[in-house]
Amino acid sequence: MTTFKDRLLSLFDTNTKPSHIAASIGMSIPGFMRIFNEGFIPKADGLIKIHQATGCDLTWLLTGKGRPFPDSNESQKIESLVQPDISPLPVLYNVLGRPVDINEFVFIPYYEVKAAAGSGYYNSDETNTSVLAFRKYWIKNNLRADPKHLSVITVKGDSMEGVLNDGDNILVNHAKNKPGSGLYVIRIGEDLIVKRVQSLPGGRLLIMSANEAYPPFEVDISSPASDVSIIGRVEWFGRYI
Repeated sequence: MTTFKDRLLSLFDTNTKPSHIAASIGMSIPGFMRIFNEGFIPKADGLIKIHQATGCDLTWLLTGKGRPFPDSNESQKIESLVQPDISPLPVLYNVLGRPVDINEFVFIPYYEVKAAAGSGYYNSDETNTSVLAFRKYWIKNNLRADPKHLSVITVKGDSMEGVLNDGDNILVNHAKNKPGSGLYVIRIGEDLIVKRVQSLPGGRLLIMSANEAYPPFEVDISSPASDVSIIGRVEWFGRYI
């Protein structure tokens, strides 16, 4: 276990989904995927959340020196974390009073972060506050996606007006985080933007808006010094009328 990611994952059962780990340590899916894909190490408040959730030693977590749980039984710590309290599922009914099979649905986390359809929106709150329900059949057969790689966030701004409007909710597939063409959520520094993306030679991306008031621009994601990463592809949106 030579990396921070390896040590963090070792605190959980090998079958634990990334979305469950993220929820357990109070981290958003985008934030957790930076650990998973980019080797990102959380800031102090994130490390404290991991310690509070797992009880692990932070020196060991950061450096690998020492033991994960020097003052207690490690197996009990891990077991208490990864073994959920299993309760019978409630019986649910639709608005017509007919029973609904809850097993037909998957519940995708919604995060209070905004992907700017504009010049950038600072995101300081990545709290998972609620979920949106989607049919498992639709996720599997229409999106051909793994639910653990999905999250829902909100669009902010008018640069994608007509395609994605201010206040729209978007379903982001974090597994599709490689350069491509389509609608993507991109992190530039501390900002998230949602734009139409086109891959260019040499590891460059052309970032385009639907609103002509916002000119296109290019970013280079191939450079080691680049502070740009692809968070995921937009697969679906929903809006108020």
